[in-house]
Amino acid sequence: MAHSSLFAMGAASTGSLLLSDNLNFWDGERVAPRPGATAEPVYEPATGRVLCQLTPCGSDEVDLAIQSARGAYVQWSKMAGMERARVMLEAARIIRERREKIAKLEVINNGKSITEALADIDGCCQCMEYYAGLASTMAGQHIQLPGGAFAYTRREPLGVCVGIGAWNYPFQIAVVKSAPALACGNAMVFKPSPMTPVTAVVLAEIYQEAGVPRGLFCVVQGGAQTGTLLCQHPEVAKVSFTGSVPTGKKVMEMSARGVKPVTLELGGKSPLIIFNDCELDNAVKGALMANFLTQGQVCCNGTRVFVQRDIMTQFLEKVVSRTKAIAVGDPLLDQTRMGALISKPQLEKVLAFVKQAKEQGAEVLCGGEPLVPADPKLKEGYFMSPCVLDNCRDDMTCVKEEIFGPVMSVLPFDTEEEVLRRANNTTFGLASGVFTRDISRAHRVAEKLEAGTCYINNYNISPVEVPFGGYKMSGFGRENGQVAIEYYSQLKTVVVEMGDVESLF
Repeated sequence: MAHSSLFAMGAASTGSLLLSDNLNFWDGERVAPRPGATAEPVYEPATGRVLCQLTPCGSDEVDLAIQSARGAYVQWSKMAGMERARVMLEAARIIRERREKIAKLEVINNGKSITEALADIDGCCQCMEYYAGLASTMAGQHIQLPGGAFAYTRREPLGVCVGIGAWNYPFQIAVVKSAPALACGNAMVFKPSPMTPVTAVVLAEIYQEAGVPRGLFCVVQGGAQTGTLLCQHPEVAKVSFTGSVPTGKKVMEMSARGVKPVTLELGGKSPLIIFNDCELDNAVKGALMANFLTQGQVCCNGTRVFVQRDIMTQFLEKVVSRTKAIAVGDPLLDQTRMGALISKPQLEKVLAFVKQAKEQGAEVLCGGEPLVPADPKLKEGYFMSPCVLDNCRDDMTCVKEEIFGPVMSVLPFDTEEEVLRRANNTTFGLASGVFTRDISRAHRVAEKLEAGTCYINNYNISPVEVPFGGYKMSGFGRENGQVAIEYYSQLKTVVVEMGDVESLF
């Protein structure tokens, strides 16, 4: 099978790649867009140049993809778990074999550093292998009833599931949603973000090469209109969405009309609490990991950094020094640690947050400005210097709203009770963190933080074995871990009578 996007990746460099491949995929192959449809440009963040053209799918194309997935589901769902596992393990092997090329394509389309992208692809291999291991463990329960009667339960697939991805982890989100879905016996139609459409199609080709039935994993391109068609389609059994809170609400409303279960992984404004008894160097490294991965464009980032007052000076000195040293530039270079933001509007939005923070009284200790790398081919790229804000207050916009850029807001606190109250004073609840040497305090604080994940003495690690998801307006449902199986399957109860029927009539 041809992997045309990947063929060009060996010699590709920043600013050199132009893609003309079809970006839709169903019936086991790439599909050309419908004639006459209006195409939209997709940009390379590091250079600002057009990478390819994307044509949104209309209702007929969405229906074709769903029918393709439905046909494949009938075959796939009847296979034994061990059979599905073998195919998924082969997909994992292919991903690992092509990790460098997939990562390179991801960088060119997304703007993150190659170092991060390679780690993302390695995580995808582990995710695929993990759910392949669970595919043969789908089991029910036997319940003994009076008089020799009994009941048993069966864990069954849902049908055609829809995955709607975000632009910050394009390939990884496609894997994280599809691997548990396929392990449970479902099919999936996946819609990537229109800003990062290219690597999900590569995943579709890999699944096909690994041996899934034709159409089992389909890719449709488009924005809000295409997403609406997917959510409202009567043959879609479940929707899993990663993205913003406003869009998540719309996905939930649309899916509710067809009584479809949804998994929502939405935004966050997560607190990171650093106590005065912490290992300070580790806390500084944790704060950097909590704010600057993928140019700060991570939903679970710990962007409200609460530092106990008596170590604030030392913390700021260390964190500013390390932030200034972050290498920003060509994301395909091994030494680069921060690439370009996803788009020019996103860059302008983040810079506006910094400007507003200054107007509201925050002090910019470093960064927060547009950055033009020395390499001339990057002069139109969407770069900015990573920013640390001091003198922040809880009522500032930069502290209350999700910025989704490389901006760390640092706030002082005095007592544990105080910081817990302030940390939980948000509509979000995706993640949280605490740095302390006091083991009792660590667990006490973790219990009281209102978030789906709490990191103790670390931040932003996401092993596939560990469930991930939010509280409050950060969404519901879980991805990763064994619990994800419950969100891609349904339980059937079978009651068996061994004697005569007792009737009231």
